Amino acid sequence: MEDLLPVEYFHVVFTLPSQIADIACQNKAAAYDLLFKASAQTLLTIAADTKYLGVKIAMTSVLHTWGSAMTHHPHVHVIVPGGGLSPDGTRWSTCRPGFFLPVKVLSRLFRRLFTEGLSTLHKAGKLRFFGELAKLADPDTFTAYLTPLRKTNWVVYAKPPFGGPEAVLAYLSRYTHRVAISNHRLISTDANTVTFRWKDYRIKRGDRMKIMQLPTDEFIRRFLIHVLPSGFHRIRHTGFLANGIRRDRIAKIRRLLDAEPNQTPVEGDSDDPEDKDVHQSCPKCGGAMIVIETFLRGQPPKSRAPPWEPAAGYDAQTRPSLAQAPDQSVRPNRQNLLCKRPVAERCEINWPGRAGKRDILALRVVTPTVVTHKDHRSRSPQSP
Repeated sequence: MEDLLPVEYFHVVFTLPSQIADIACQNKAAAYDLLFKASAQTLLTIAADTKYLGVKIAMTSVLHTWGSAMTHHPHVHVIVPGGGLSPDGTRWSTCRPGFFLPVKVLSRLFRRLFTEGLSTLHKAGKLRFFGELAKLADPDTFTAYLTPLRKTNWVVYAKPPFGGPEAVLAYLSRYTHRVAISNHRLISTDANTVTFRWKDYRIKRGDRMKIMQLPTDEFIRRFLIHVLPSGFHRIRHTGFLANGIRRDRIAKIRRLLDAEPNQTPVEGDSDDPEDKDVHQSCPKCGGAMIVIETFLRGQPPKSRAPPWEPAAGYDAQTRPSLAQAPDQSVRPNRQNLLCKRPVAERCEINWPGRAGKRDILALRVVTPTVVTHKDHRSRSPQSP
């Protein structure tokens, strides 16, 4: 999140045709690496063309190899900021609102780069073929196999994310550490069959969710198709988002945009109006508060708060509404907050969170303290 820029973001998807996907299934490392390189080079080349943007862009690419029915469907999701640095690096140029690059141009260049790269791999002897594809080991047969694919339309999808860049990153994050299917789609299993839900994207209207039952060995076979080669990276960053230069380039772009960096939200933060007052001020001294621990509902915090006592300098007569603790029996969820305002003594509070949400543990520190995240205790710097 700290690397997001205050610009429009686009979601671009590059998909391999089924005939190429068959080759990729038998040559995963080589074909998937080529898919990453061809899709990235396509975007970099078209964006650098002065007919379109004439800028240096960046992207984050995530490889998916499955469809909803766990079939082999290799494609790359790419998140691209809607603009880039000028060739001399002195200004930021933004694309037209709602339009990034023409998908037909992207599709044709992607098709050419991938087929040329695949031919190069074949000539170098880096492709292997088995079963029905064994005949493709012959150079002439392989060339004839690719010829009609150089004229068909390759699917490239580009559209601004509906919910902003955060929504697309949230969508992609669901796939970065799991393979092929999530647990909530599983309906039942036994020794012979596995039943799960899948979405039929061929249906344009109405309910697209269906139920599929597969023999156990077929389910395992489909699952193993999507296991990547050892050491293969599913997520890659290109352009000014490359790991070696990302921090400096993002800082430079923010200066060019005259924008403040995005702040990563503190755990427990919420846009819910019921939670905002909790984070704004301490109920004893009025100081700003921050969350230091979140724990599950009903789970005891690691550090028990002392009784509610007025802090030094606090006049209960001037703020009688805050002199008493809230009724903790009404709302059992907890938020423990750290008060940023230094006063003359230390004080901890437990603040009720919103019902149905996670409990949050907090401290209100009214003296300069050192807070350790291990046991959430506070002590004065002068204490041993």
